[in-house]
Amino acid sequence: MEVTATTGSVTGRGPCAGIPAEQMDFIRQVLERVGDKWSVLVIAVLESGPLRYTELQHQVPGISQRMLTLTLRQLVQDGLLTRTAYAEVPPRVEYALTPLSRSLNDILKSLLTWAAEHHDEIREHRAGTANAAARS
Repeated sequence: MEVTATTGSVTGRGPCAGIPAEQMDFIRQVLERVGDKWSVLVIAVLESGPLRYTELQHQVPGISQRMLTLTLRQLVQDGLLTRTAYAEVPPRVEYALTPLSRSLNDILKSLLTWAAEHHDEIREHRAGTANAAARS
């Protein structure tokens, strides 16, 4: 990857070619955030409507309390989720998708569907690679 002096854009082919070089670091950060396994699952679960913290924890298998808290905080910080606290006893907090995350949701659902459809094939490739490495 090369940066041109005149345009400051990344040269080459593919989706990165037209992106200004000064934006690449931030774009990588955004992709890291929205591509994180927990972020993908939380956004997908919230598609059906707002949920409370404990409901989210039950709906996202395997996520620890610490990771759910961190993931929710980061998604709210990036404007992908809203956090609404209700002045009730006991206190109630709900998380919901924003228009920004709704625009991302179809992409994430496609990614989840692809992973579900191809997990057996990928598992076979991993096993084959592990067996080949063991024979070496």
